Amino acid sequence: MSTAVTSTQATLPVDIGTLIVRTPGVNGGRPCIAGTGISVQNISILHRWGASPKDIARRKYLTLAQVQAALTYYYANKEEIDTSIEQDKAEHDKLEDEWRKARAEERA
Repeated sequence: MSTAVTSTQATLPVDIGTLIVRTPGVNGGRPCIAGTGISVQNISILHRWGASPKDIARRKYLTLAQVQAALTYYYANKEEIDTSIEQDKAEHDKLEDEWRKARAEERA
């Protein structure tokens, strides 16, 4: 089975509504770039750290359209995504503190 893209396939319009999906069981049901498992949250964090859309596309092996769709979704739902980022950070910090305490107790 050939997976080569023909010139006809390459010029077909893309319904941008199909680029971002939520799938139960994939990244906790968070919005992701369709077919990749890469979350909008992940793309937005890289962008907030200063990575350009082209750089993100190159690093993550995505098309520029996929990255732009993720960023558009992020800015359209910024409060939801930012809240999720902060919750994940708080959970990470909590787990790290618990781990450090357990390690200190093991050494004592």
